[in-house]
Amino acid sequence: QVQVEERGGGSVPAGGSLRLSCALSGRTYGNYAMAWFRQPLGKEREFVAGITRIGRDTKYAYSVKGRFTISKDNAKDTAFLQMNSLEPEDTAVYYCAANQLPGTVRIRIQDYNYWGQGTQVTVSS
Repeated sequence: QVQVEERGGGSVPAGGSLRLSCALSGRTYGNYAMAWFRQPLGKEREFVAGITRIGRDTKYAYSVKGRFTISKDNAKDTAFLQMNSLEPEDTAVYYCAANQLPGTVRIRIQDYNYWGQGTQVTVSS
């Protein structure tokens, strides 16, 4: 099996920055497309950012475009989410997901078969 572990969550004031990491481990092979989703308390999980298997293409939710940057290190099976200019509305549990599907960035929960347990990001006003 493939394990997924997110790190880097925490509490920051509005306008601050955080850098999340997502590491794959276990029986990994080849390159993985990876994505970040988030789920505010009491709301549905939503797509935040995604990156294709070799990191050529990325896609962002409109609400975070220009503030968040997704990247990956294929040699380490790790993805990152650099979050700048954080807003209270960004407060949520952030989940990392992965798959080995070809093509463009997938934005649906059902497109991913490997998931982490999530890491809490809290932005105070």
